[in-house]
Amino acid sequence: MSNQVNFYIKDLSPMKKYPNEIFYIGNLSLLKKRKISIVGTRKPNSYTKQITYKLANELSKRGIIIVSGAAIGVDAISHNAAGSLNTIAVVANGLNIKYPVINSKLISSIEDDGLVLSSYKDNEKARNYTFVHRNELVVALGEILIVTQADEKSGTLTSINYALEMGKKVYTIPHRLNESMGTQKLIEQGLVEPIYDLEKFLNSFGVIKKDINDLDIYINTFPLYEDALKKYQDKIYELELEGKIIIENGYIKPN
Repeated sequence: MSNQVNFYIKDLSPMKKYPNEIFYIGNLSLLKKRKISIVGTRKPNSYTKQITYKLANELSKRGIIIVSGAAIGVDAISHNAAGSLNTIAVVANGLNIKYPVINSKLISSIEDDGLVLSSYKDNEKARNYTFVHRNELVVALGEILIVTQADEKSGTLTSINYALEMGKKVYTIPHRLNESMGTQKLIEQGLVEPIYDLEKFLNSFGVIKKDINDLDIYINTFPLYEDALKKYQDKIYELELEGKIIIENGYIKPN
């Protein structure tokens, strides 16, 4: 059952119109922590999946709450990488509806451990305009916006426009030619800043100490498969056989 937020959320002050009502399920204390919004395409390529996961996961380790829109693709990857305890999902429908259905398990876990927000009453279904409003809420909650991939006519571009109107910095990741054309063009215009050095960017939000002998932490850095074999040959084979890791394009990622 959803509850209504009956106090003013300072983060939403940059919005053109403050929502008349905000409903929630979960832990409201997450609103008091540092937050970063991560959004993007529903059909990310393997490179985008890898970097999106790393960004959300590493920022979460630094005490940052990840905000996204619970959609398939980049949104779901961001929530999963952050962990349900460290994420806020903003949905475009009433909270008694799990949408999209494919993410219902993810949304339920965020309800249990994190925070789910909506400006729509129960039974209100998602529509074009509710998605747009959802995007504005997601952007408003984060101190910056990261868009890891967006097509030229993507709905994600509305999120970028909201961020720029709110005076928030927008970051993206560099792509190959003819990929993520929505962000590529904005980089050319100087409106979006590419992240060329992931560690430098991540460490600007705090440095975490990593034990290079800790295999779990090492795997979460998405190491090259060949490098991992040199360090932990037998263990890597075991994890691969157990289905705990996936090998994609020569890199390892947790499954």
